[in-house]
Amino acid sequence: MSLTCGVPQGSILGPILFLIYCADVIAIAKRHGLGVHSYADDTQLYFHTAPAMVDNKLQRLVVCVEEIRQWMNANRLRLNENKTQFIWLGTPHQLSDVQCQKISLRGVDIQISTEVTCLGVLLDSKLTFAPHVRRLSGRCFYHLRQLKTVRRSLTEDAAKSLVHAFVTSRIDYCNSVIYGARAAHIQPLQNVLNAAARLILHKRKYDHITSDIRDRLHWLPIQQRLEYKICLLIFKCLHQTAPVYLRVMSDPVSASASRSHLRSAARGDLAVPRARTTTYGQRSFSVSGPSLWNSLPLSVRDPSLTMTQFCTHLKTFLFRRAYYT
Repeated sequence: MSLTCGVPQGSILGPILFLIYCADVIAIAKRHGLGVHSYADDTQLYFHTAPAMVDNKLQRLVVCVEEIRQWMNANRLRLNENKTQFIWLGTPHQLSDVQCQKISLRGVDIQISTEVTCLGVLLDSKLTFAPHVRRLSGRCFYHLRQLKTVRRSLTEDAAKSLVHAFVTSRIDYCNSVIYGARAAHIQPLQNVLNAAARLILHKRKYDHITSDIRDRLHWLPIQQRLEYKICLLIFKCLHQTAPVYLRVMSDPVSASASRSHLRSAARGDLAVPRARTTTYGQRSFSVSGPSLWNSLPLSVRDPSLTMTQFCTHLKTFLFRRAYYT
């Protein structure tokens, strides 16, 4: 049908055209000193501050949201305050110093959430990602139970394909965000991987499976899967195929005039910034990415490798380190 405005729901160009249409929202947020990210029709505003400056920042946020609401009303859009979520992220000590438990937008009180979903990832206020892993492992085990009912009718290759489609694809989605989390919080995902391997290989519930994962399925353990994803992101940053906000965190040592004469610069190492905290600083992409990249052998970091070749070399290196060292 002929449309006078907007785009059809679900069209390929829909998210892109919507972002172009709403580009002023990003400009408004930046004018108020707030960070902003947009994906399709989801927009996030964020800021960082010391607990003592919370009230000042919140006031700026409320003013910014009100200006965005006025802009949306003038451009045939609607801001739904009832679907707006707000969360504090920080250490337990920082969170204990914040007294604000709700914010008001046009008379609507928005309670501070302890967990919010961002593009399918469940963020908790302390960034442990334990709730996300619990929910993810629960969904994966649900699909494994469904596949178990038809496993006898499937070949091994068909079972592998279904497990990759319903289970491991979920494990690998945005898994780099949980890098550096406590081992106890990551272990449920390894349990899912073990259960998936037993399903494919017709093993019983308590059969030892590590050697079969290594020799028959050639799967990386969860920890190495996380490292694989981060190293791949660094590779894309160095080849200018990653977003700018990631590329700026991948500076070669040789780019610094004061360090260009060091052996690390000749090896192609990346600069690793100092982390102020061990709980969160070491887990951030700006630290973990360059650190993992620098730990790779020079043959894997060869800049002449294509992405396919790099992935092959990287998996081989991580596979040997996981099972043979």
